[in-house]
Amino acid sequence: MSFLRKSLIALGATALIGGGVYAYIAHGNPSDLPIEQMEGRHPKLVDPQPETFPSVSLMETVGWAAGEAPKAAQGLTVTRFAEGLKHPRTMLTLPNGDILVAETGAPPGNDPGGVTGFFQRIFLGFVGADEPSANRIALLRDSKGTGAADQRFVLKDGLSSPSGLAYANGKLYIANHDAVLAFDFQPGQTSLTAQPKKLLDLQPAGNHWMRNLLVSPDGKKLYVAVGSASNIGERGPEAEQGRALIYEIDLASGSRRQYAAGMRNTNGMGWNPSTGELWAVVNERDQLGPDLVPDYLTNVPVGAHYGWPWFYWGKNEDLRVYDKTPQYQVPEFLIDYVRKPEYALGPHVAPLGLAFANGGGRLGGSYANGVFIARHGSWNRKPAVGYDVVFVRFDEHGNPQGLPQPVLTGFLTGKGDTHGRPTWVGFAGDGALLVSDDTAGIIWRVIAPGAAPAPAPKAVETTHMPPQRDLTSDPELQYRIKFKQDQVVKQ
Repeated sequence: MSFLRKSLIALGATALIGGGVYAYIAHGNPSDLPIEQMEGRHPKLVDPQPETFPSVSLMETVGWAAGEAPKAAQGLTVTRFAEGLKHPRTMLTLPNGDILVAETGAPPGNDPGGVTGFFQRIFLGFVGADEPSANRIALLRDSKGTGAADQRFVLKDGLSSPSGLAYANGKLYIANHDAVLAFDFQPGQTSLTAQPKKLLDLQPAGNHWMRNLLVSPDGKKLYVAVGSASNIGERGPEAEQGRALIYEIDLASGSRRQYAAGMRNTNGMGWNPSTGELWAVVNERDQLGPDLVPDYLTNVPVGAHYGWPWFYWGKNEDLRVYDKTPQYQVPEFLIDYVRKPEYALGPHVAPLGLAFANGGGRLGGSYANGVFIARHGSWNRKPAVGYDVVFVRFDEHGNPQGLPQPVLTGFLTGKGDTHGRPTWVGFAGDGALLVSDDTAGIIWRVIAPGAAPAPAPKAVETTHMPPQRDLTSDPELQYRIKFKQDQVVKQ
């Protein structure tokens, strides 16, 4: 057989295989279940459908024409607070009302390489997420109180895929993809001139490169969320050291500890105003079918482990982990203490930013107690889900209730593409809700016209249980143990 003929046969076989893979990916593994069944406190968990190749449902960004805007829920209006930004992602409102925005993207070379990396680069390019990172923090100012930013400054450039933003006690904290930095800063400044202090080196890049920050209410602790480098640990345990967790940094001493773990990709974090608990949204794993695994919203107690990569939604085991990385040993007794999340946001919706209603919001009484969440949108589910901002209501005890309620929709055009992708949420100084739209380069402003600032949710007050002095759990009286009251000992 001639060399030419062999080459043609090989080329044909490659094209046939490639065509088959493309046809599978393009057709995907569509769902016939409504997303509402996989949301809330008790989501439906279907049987896993492991996928060798992920289903793909890419939405090309077409942008917003002049005069176009997302659709706000009844009683709310939406306008443009700022536009012309380069991939605005995270936001932070300063005490003086200035808004900081991270214009950012993935660091260079941030893909797994090989065939997977090749397709990942194609996918990112299609959805408009492959542009080089601007690597800067913009400062937006509404100096006239009109509800639109009339002044814009470059607060800091030359950063490295910055995302996390936090402020407390004269310090501005910025998380690059590979380090947490602290700058001397006072609200009102329009540039950062001081040299930063490095608080913590972070594992760089990885599948999930965003690093998000939250300061404790007393300003003494800083919480740092770091996502995993992979889907289910397929790069091996060494690649996941220092990932899929939340760090806690003591700002006075600089000491740090692992606060919580087993969280594949934690993004927005916030303090529940009723209970004082730390809450977060987490992106769960892929390639178990269109209806697994639900991304989630949860409280995060210190020491909690949410199971990644071995378990999901409590004690549901992902057997793929052992096949792909046999050396990835499950921690002993993990199944006994793995924590189930509080609330499902739906599979593949990709929740990023969250903002608790904490008093002062001007969106009306229906939005006075709960949390706003930006669902960035699916890339691997048919039909597409997410691409919206939702509100999860909380009860008087500080617990989520019902299903996510739409606040801002209309990002999907209905023609197989999208105007943009909601990414982060936060409150402006005047009580309006701000939403960053990264692929469209816009910050949206949502408000209920004429609404008064909402009161803060009431704090949950509980009393401690009295100490137990009789151990009476055993029905057999002969095993009852009684403790006597403490006696006063005379000296």
